[in-house]
Amino acid sequence: QVQLVESGGGLVQAGGSLRLSCAASGIIFSSRVMAWYRQVPGKQREVVASITSGGNTMYGDSVKGRFAISRDNAKNAVYLQMNSLKPEDTGVYYCNTIVLNRPVSKWGQGTQVTVSS
Repeated sequence: QVQLVESGGGLVQAGGSLRLSCAASGIIFSSRVMAWYRQVPGKQREVVASITSGGNTMYGDSVKGRFAISRDNAKNAVYLQMNSLKPEDTGVYYCNTIVLNRPVSKWGQGTQVTVSS
């Protein structure tokens, strides 16, 4: 059974940084594409960034140049370094495994990121 546990969120001022972590279990992590999603109340969950098993990355337009996704296959973990944070980055952040650009694992509890202006 896949389990995803996100951590690292918090309250930060605009312009600050946070590093999110996601620990995965129950999957062959090294072979999976992983992604970070963000959900804002009243809106659909959106992909923020993704990373393939080989380390190729993709980013949403709103975070390009500010966020960096990485992974450590030895630790079954994926990370999201968030720099130059903006109030519009506020939301609950989740990680998931994706197949054909769709999340396929049970969602974890997420981690709240709040950016104050």
